[in-house]
Amino acid sequence: MKPNADVSASSSVQKGKEGLGMFYGLLGVAGFSLSLPATRVAVEFFNPTVTGLGRALVAAVLAGMVLWIRRERIPNWNQIKSLAVVAFGVVIGFPFFSSWAMERVPSSHGAVVIAMLPIATAVVAALRAGERPSIGFWLASAAASATVVIYAFSAGFGRLQVADLALIGAVISAAVGYAEGGRLARELGGWQVISWSLVISAPFLIWPVASSLSPEILRATPAAWLSFAYVSLISQYLGFFAWYGGLALGGVAKVSQVQYLQPFLTIVASAFLLGEIVTSQTIWTAAIVVILVALGRKAAVKQVGRSDASKADSRG
Repeated sequence: MKPNADVSASSSVQKGKEGLGMFYGLLGVAGFSLSLPATRVAVEFFNPTVTGLGRALVAAVLAGMVLWIRRERIPNWNQIKSLAVVAFGVVIGFPFFSSWAMERVPSSHGAVVIAMLPIATAVVAALRAGERPSIGFWLASAAASATVVIYAFSAGFGRLQVADLALIGAVISAAVGYAEGGRLARELGGWQVISWSLVISAPFLIWPVASSLSPEILRATPAAWLSFAYVSLISQYLGFFAWYGGLALGGVAKVSQVQYLQPFLTIVASAFLLGEIVTSQTIWTAAIVVILVALGRKAAVKQVGRSDASKADSRG
């Protein structure tokens, strides 16, 4: 009886970690949900380079202060190499590509392509993070992805444009950064991953940002400054505390699926902040996505290449 009891206890603990990971992931997605609209407002005065890379410099200053106050241990060489991958994906790639696109297309249009991020993250997790989702997981993820895209097009969010190439680049960059960061967060902790990624990338961002500054910034409206502050502090830094912590606890592939809710969270936030109307179609579509995400969570995801999922670091 004791072996069965031990197995049951271990399974219960793992389910608890997965549930907490999904909760942290949802908090992260809630923080990211205003990223594209805020970027859209900011690029009108800050241009894509300053908005996309300058936000990382602002976040890097805060991250450096936190690491110094906490007296965090400097990562080893292998961890630094992984941090460089994370930095390329979520500090440089996604912010720059999405900022470039938001100068050319509405944020609602961007939601069509960004909706591919969860399934892209699951693919990278299978290739890089040692996760092997089951067929049931892939079916649920594909169905959720198709649901979001069909909704986006039926709601009139626009047709594909040249800027979608940049959005695809943003999706690939973020997927790589999410999967690598979620894997590394098991060793360092969620907030440490994003903090070190910002710090090590900062020296390479100073010249591009400084050379892109223009007098237009002096004419920026309060809304533009507030939007830039949002993407710098929330989208680029604090949101990752919960996001990487969730990926480490619940698994990259599973937790990444909550991103399918991001377009709907953005719409709800717009209703409260901007007075936009939430239609019944939006509510029903969101309900379908929630069900599919729940089914995806229940589907099996095997861990390959690491000794035990219970070693996940919950410090994020």
